[in-house]
Amino acid sequence: MIIRALKLFIMTSLVAVNWQCSPKVAPNETPPVVVSENPPKPEVTNPCKMFSDLPGLEREKAETAFVLYKDQLKINNYTAALPIWKQAYTLAPGSNGRVKGHFDDGVAIYSHLVTMTADSAKKRLFVDTIRMIQNKRQECFGADASYIGQKAFDYYYRLYGLVPEVEIYNTFKKAIDMGNGKMDYYIINPFTKLLYDRVQNGTETVEEGSKYALLVTKAITDGLATCKGEQCETWKIINEYAPDLLEGLEGVDGFYTCEYYAAKYHALFKATPDDCEVVNKAYRQMVRGGCPNDDARLKEVFAVKNSKCFVAPPAPGTLTQAYEAYSKGQYNTAIKLFDKYVDVEAPDKEKKAKYLMLISNIYYVDVKNFPKSRQYAYEAAKQRPGWGEPYMVIGKLYASSGPLCGPGRGWDSQIVTWPAIDKWEYAKSIDGSVASEANTLINRYKAYMPNREDIHQRSLLAGSNFFVPCWIKENTKIRTSD
Repeated sequence: MIIRALKLFIMTSLVAVNWQCSPKVAPNETPPVVVSENPPKPEVTNPCKMFSDLPGLEREKAETAFVLYKDQLKINNYTAALPIWKQAYTLAPGSNGRVKGHFDDGVAIYSHLVTMTADSAKKRLFVDTIRMIQNKRQECFGADASYIGQKAFDYYYRLYGLVPEVEIYNTFKKAIDMGNGKMDYYIINPFTKLLYDRVQNGTETVEEGSKYALLVTKAITDGLATCKGEQCETWKIINEYAPDLLEGLEGVDGFYTCEYYAAKYHALFKATPDDCEVVNKAYRQMVRGGCPNDDARLKEVFAVKNSKCFVAPPAPGTLTQAYEAYSKGQYNTAIKLFDKYVDVEAPDKEKKAKYLMLISNIYYVDVKNFPKSRQYAYEAAKQRPGWGEPYMVIGKLYASSGPLCGPGRGWDSQIVTWPAIDKWEYAKSIDGSVASEANTLINRYKAYMPNREDIHQRSLLAGSNFFVPCWIKENTKIRTSD
C-alpha cells in the first residue's frame, strides 16, 4: 500500500499552499509539475541520497514519510507535517531522483512558521533554514531560470522584510538573465514593482532599469500572444498591472528611447488624429525620446500639430520658454519655468492658480509623480477658493493609484476609491461646473469599492472611519459596492 501511495504522490502536482499576498497574479503558488500518465523509467542518478540508496526499512520509512507529511499539508496542519517532513527530507532529499516538491513544501512550512511568531530571532532562524533547504535543492537538482524565479517569488511574498530587498531584486534579475529575457508569469508583477520603486528612488540606474522594463514589456506581449485557455486570464491580470507601473517610468528623463515612444504614441495619434490633446502628447513624447526631425512618424504628427492644433505662443518671456520646454517633453525644465512665472511674474491669483494647476497636471499626466501633483493642486486651490478642478485632479490621482498602492485588484487597490470619491464629492459641493464630471466618476468608481463580504472578512463596518495608507495617507469612510 505504501508503494502504491507513493506512486500516486509522484503522479500528482505539488501541494498548493494558500497564500493571499500575490499582487495580481491569480495563482499564488509555484506552477504545478505535470507528470505523464506513463512516465519513462530511465536510470536515474542524483548527487543526493535517494530511496534506492536506502536499505529496506529506511526506504520504507522515507517513502511513508513522503506520503504522510503531504496528507497533513492538504489540511493545512503544518505542526503535524513538520516532523514528518523532516524525516522525509533527512532520509532521502533526492527522493526518487525526479520529484523535488518536498523542497518547496519545506519552504512553505517554514514560511508559515515565520508568520506564526513575533520573535525576531526565531524568524531569522526560520529564514536561515529556508535558505538551507533552497541550497540543498540546488545541490540535488540544479537550478534553472524557473527555480531561481520561484525562489525570488518566495522571498518577495513570504519573506519580505526578512530577506534584503536588493537580494530579492537581484534574484529576479538572475532568473530573467538565465532565461534570456523569458519570464514565468508569476515573477512579472513583483519584479516590476521592485524595478519601478528602485528606478524612482535612484537605487537602479536608468540604463539598467530601461533594459529590464523593455524585457518585461516583451514578456507580457509574448504571453498574451501565445497563451491558451485559462492561462490567458492570468496574462490579462498581469497586463492590467505591470504596464501601468512601467508607463510611470516615462517621467524619468532618458529612461525610454525614440522607438518606445514612437511605437506607443504614434499608434495613439493614428487612432485619434483629430484630438489635439493626443496630437500634442504624441509630439512631446516622441521628441522626449529623441526621435530625429526626419523621423517619418514625428513629421506626420508635427504636420497635424502645426495645422490643426496650432496655438499662438504667449509674448516672449518666461511663459514662452516654459511652453517651448513642455512641447519638447522637457518636463522638469518646463516645471521650473512655470514655477518661476507663478512666483515672479503672474499678475494675479487667477493666473497663479491656472499655472499651478498646469504644473499639477504635468506631474500627473507626464511625470507620473502623484505626490507632487497633489501638492500643486492644493496650492492652486488656495489661490482660487471655490474652484473644483484641483479636487477633481486629486480624486483622479487617488483613483489611479491601484497599481501603486496594491496589486491592481483586491483590497489594497480597491480602498483608494474611497478618498477619490471623497474628493469628487467635495469638488461638486463647492463648484457646480464640475458636478457632471464628478457624478460620472463617482458612479464609475463605486463599482470598484470593496463589497460587503470584503468588509466583513476584515471585521470592519460600513460608515466607520478608515485610514488609507500608501502615498495617500488620508482618513475616509468605509463604503461598499453592493
